[in-house]
Amino acid sequence: MRLVFAGTPQAAVPALDALLKSRHEVAAVVTRPDAPAGRGLRLEPSPVAQRAAGAGIEVLKPTRPRDPDFVDRLRRIAPDIVPVTAYGALIPQAVLDIPAQGWINLHFSLLPAWRGAAPVQHAILRGDDITGATTFRLVKALDAGPVFGVVTEPIHPRDTAGDLLGRLAISGAGLLVATLDGIESGQLEARPQPAEGVTLAPKITAEDARVRWEQPAAAVDRQVRATTPGPGAWTKLGEDRLKLWPVDPAPDGAASAGSLAPGEVRFLRSGVLVGTATTPVGLGDVQPPGKRRMRAADWARGLRQDVVVLS
Repeated sequence: MRLVFAGTPQAAVPALDALLKSRHEVAAVVTRPDAPAGRGLRLEPSPVAQRAAGAGIEVLKPTRPRDPDFVDRLRRIAPDIVPVTAYGALIPQAVLDIPAQGWINLHFSLLPAWRGAAPVQHAILRGDDITGATTFRLVKALDAGPVFGVVTEPIHPRDTAGDLLGRLAISGAGLLVATLDGIESGQLEARPQPAEGVTLAPKITAEDARVRWEQPAAAVDRQVRATTPGPGAWTKLGEDRLKLWPVDPAPDGAASAGSLAPGEVRFLRSGVLVGTATTPVGLGDVQPPGKRRMRAADWARGLRQDVVVLS
């Protein structure tokens, strides 16, 4: 089949790679416009745009999917189908109707669970044991279209969102190609999603990533892992923001450290503990403002405070 692939972040690149290796023709790629990146905030093309350019594929970067020039170009390319992975913009119905076989989305959850922009992060936040990827036909309602196929993936106890998304991107890429093969052969039909079990996964903001030490230790652990690597977990020491990497929910020395109030820090030879609503957690790597990432013990040695409380 003749395809136009729509995707933007690094998590969509394995899907594009799999399509390029498949028997289908990738005629063009649709991605979000170049965005500021790095310390200099220079405009850079998306990871999908960079991969497509390297493969010599036409790259379309509409500001909005309803832009007349983009709609006209998509019609002239005349794809049979548009596979989508994390494109990042809502598609109007008139554009959904252009390809004969519609737009087929690869979504990183087991729909109808975790519809929305951040399914992987929310699955970790809620403590799910298993998640997966789903291919479905895009419709106007958010992630509500009929399902073609699924793959499942266990969530490991120490998974960050980045770890889990990396595995799902690879297994989901294979699912996407298999879905297109099944549609082309006529052997695969979409089935409506069940009405029960719908949960929503809105975008995780920087404020969502601020650690709430008044939670139980298990919840603090999940919050930090769910926001790693982006937007990045953080807390405050006075007026300074301290970036955090995954914590240890059962650190050595916690039992003998005594009671710690939420956010209270205790320095031990074995590490740095922080109080929660239940037992203390051990800090992993941290990054103070204007400094490099470092081990929490190294950070602690540079402090000149007897009493430290994070908030």
